[in-house]
Amino acid sequence: MKLPERGVLLRIFIGEQDSYQGRPLYEQIVFKARELNLAGATVVRGIMGFGAHSRLHTAKLLRLSEDLPIIIELVDTEENLNQLMPFLDEVVEEGLITLEKVKIIKYVHST
Repeated sequence: MKLPERGVLLRIFIGEQDSYQGRPLYEQIVFKARELNLAGATVVRGIMGFGAHSRLHTAKLLRLSEDLPIIIELVDTEENLNQLMPFLDEVVEEGLITLEKVKIIKYVHST
């Protein structure tokens, strides 16, 4: 897949315990992105964070959280990422979704 030099970064901030149809929400989003043939997706688990309710989530041993922050990142064209937006509107009940323009330096894969 060839991406143009200019792209868009979509970031979705949710909690590890968020789910949709009995499965982790981050998995459902990645599977949907794959189904839509987006360029790729990466899920990152945060070690500490807080959101709209200002409740601290941390991986520290003395205060082990079972709902750590999750960030899903996708880079593709704006047109391609817009295909995912109706699904996100449906499944993300609480979280933050951002879009920003990015310059793609290199995107390669072996055939």
